[in-house]
Amino acid sequence: MTSRTDVSKLTAREAETELARLAEVLSKANAEYHGQDNPKLSDAEYDALKQRNAQIEFRFPDLKRPDSPSDQVGAAPAEGFSKVRHAVAMLSLSNAFDDADVREFETRIRKYLGLEEDAALEFTAEPKIDGLSLSLRYEKGHLVQAATRGDGSVGENVTANARTVDDIPTEIENAPEVLEVRGEVYMSHDAFAALNERQNAAGGKAFANPRNAAAGSLRQLDAEITRSRPLRFFAYAWGALSGPLAETQKDAIERLAQFGFSTNPLTVLCQSSKEMLAHYARIETQRATLGYDIDGVVYKVNDLGLQDRLGFRSTTPRWAVAHKFPAELAWTTLLGIDIQVGRTGALSPVARLQPVTVGGVVVSNATLHNEDYIQGRDSKGQQIRGGKDIRVGDWVQVYRAGDVIPKVADVDLSKRPEDSAPFMFPDRCPECDSDAIREPGDAVRRCTGGMICPAQAVEKLKHFVSRGAFDIEGLGAKQVEQFHSDGWIAEPADIFTLQDRYGSGAKQLKNREGWGDKSARNLFQAIEEKRSIPLDRVIFALGIRHVGDAASSLIALHYGTWDAFETAMRDAADQAGPVWDDLIGIDGVGAVMAGSLVSAFAQDRERASIDRLVAELEIAPVERPDTDGSPVAGKTVVFTGSLEKMTRAEAKARAERLGAKVSGSVSAKTDLLVAGPGAGSKARKAAELGIETLDEDGWLALIDAT
Repeated sequence: MTSRTDVSKLTAREAETELARLAEVLSKANAEYHGQDNPKLSDAEYDALKQRNAQIEFRFPDLKRPDSPSDQVGAAPAEGFSKVRHAVAMLSLSNAFDDADVREFETRIRKYLGLEEDAALEFTAEPKIDGLSLSLRYEKGHLVQAATRGDGSVGENVTANARTVDDIPTEIENAPEVLEVRGEVYMSHDAFAALNERQNAAGGKAFANPRNAAAGSLRQLDAEITRSRPLRFFAYAWGALSGPLAETQKDAIERLAQFGFSTNPLTVLCQSSKEMLAHYARIETQRATLGYDIDGVVYKVNDLGLQDRLGFRSTTPRWAVAHKFPAELAWTTLLGIDIQVGRTGALSPVARLQPVTVGGVVVSNATLHNEDYIQGRDSKGQQIRGGKDIRVGDWVQVYRAGDVIPKVADVDLSKRPEDSAPFMFPDRCPECDSDAIREPGDAVRRCTGGMICPAQAVEKLKHFVSRGAFDIEGLGAKQVEQFHSDGWIAEPADIFTLQDRYGSGAKQLKNREGWGDKSARNLFQAIEEKRSIPLDRVIFALGIRHVGDAASSLIALHYGTWDAFETAMRDAADQAGPVWDDLIGIDGVGAVMAGSLVSAFAQDRERASIDRLVAELEIAPVERPDTDGSPVAGKTVVFTGSLEKMTRAEAKARAERLGAKVSGSVSAKTDLLVAGPGAGSKARKAAELGIETLDEDGWLALIDAT
């Protein structure tokens, strides 16, 4: 396993090792950037590593470390400065790396707030200054404290130094009694060049870039050195306040300008992600002429009331995102296109490239997304939206941005060889020669071979023993591959009969190369310990398409026991009737996922494999949360219509915390319908079935009684 291994191919043990490595590297990078003002990693390299860490944690949530970089902001304050605890934490921003991420940001905001696509929603867009974050606290108009971000909770007291910066007023008029202004200390390109000239002339150390120079200058123990440095400050946010500045982000920024702070003139209002992206493009074209460094554009929901509703994740606000500028791009030759087969049978194209350095990393492979992206035109010769018509031998553009695996972004048709031919995406699996088909509406072609396909069988077994599934100590990807290759394990049930078959006799496990008596006994013991396992882990371990760990937990919570779940899957095989309606009514499941579930149990070979596995296990029922006193514990609740005092997401979360099951459809099993304005067919069906119905106020009165 290397640091460039695709996250989807990591075993639990490899993931744990990689998370430890990333924690060490990112912690050091944070100290170098925030504490020493001397970063060794580029922003793109740092973003890529942090993105990789997040992707591994998403795939292996149980492996998340107590010192996870995902939960860290900045670095601990340096020695030599007194400490300041921020009244309001100084959080970082989540990142967007392409247009799709920005559109997803808007979609996510609208969904959380329950806003329709055409409902008015404003955002501010402003340049992301590449400097040092600073918080300024004013009491009765007097600057009383200045602090760096530090680790987000505790920063360094740099009050004396901040008083020397011309853009930072020491007295302001007509301000709230308590006003904490936040912004960025930076240095202009001209001032940076002049400073380095002086440093060189005096025999001192030159700074690597304006950001380092600004940070190093502000964090001097001698304020007179800071005074000699040409620092600037842009205000763009606030922390603790004794009274509101305004009702919107834009008006609050204008209020800060009235107090005498410099604010960025390129901050504008946008009505949609389309307008945000247009402003991003404008700023990107001006980037070289601004006179100071920026590394992207920050988008924020303009309405401060909506910001309050959206709230925060652990280290980032939901209502803002930083759209980073692209990392280094590179051009190289496409030497070939390989087709890899994954656990679900998906055929994934991978570009083999003439090795090229991109953002400081040598790249020889890159993703080509899918069949349509490569071919560019459909079977009728029509241009496919987003298709590139990429061919072997082409001159292609590669980028890394925040992605772990690089991507092929574009192709230069002017350099295409005359004898090039369109790439023919295979319609048969390269591993088992089974048909590879595309379902309607699916961008991915998949092998139909199932467990007879070596790639799928091995990957399914790897998934089965992964951290989020059975997590069998000593049985990782390497061991699974070897045992499968030797014919010892063909399906999950074989793992639990391994000791009976290879614990004694001529072919004992302990006699294999790399094994001994102790390691064999440890493996058999680890397998025995996993015979008793919770229901949600079993469902997830089956590796059924579309059914991830979160969905497995929801399904397990809904049915409670394996017998109830298995019976429902059998009774819903026709994908019709009350049992099917109950399945698709589980909030977060839906028809596509439900179809995958019942199909898996309806196929004779797969069902037989599941039965053999279950015969070896003791599947623990779901332990319900303690919801004594909750009026909705154990009840099935459906929300319909428009909720005016909370969004659907907020209502669902509250109901589940109180022990209720939230369903998306009304059935005979529904206990309670909460109907807002615009309730239609669900309200009528509830009335027909005699189901208790409450309006939003009634619902709030019911649950607030707890």
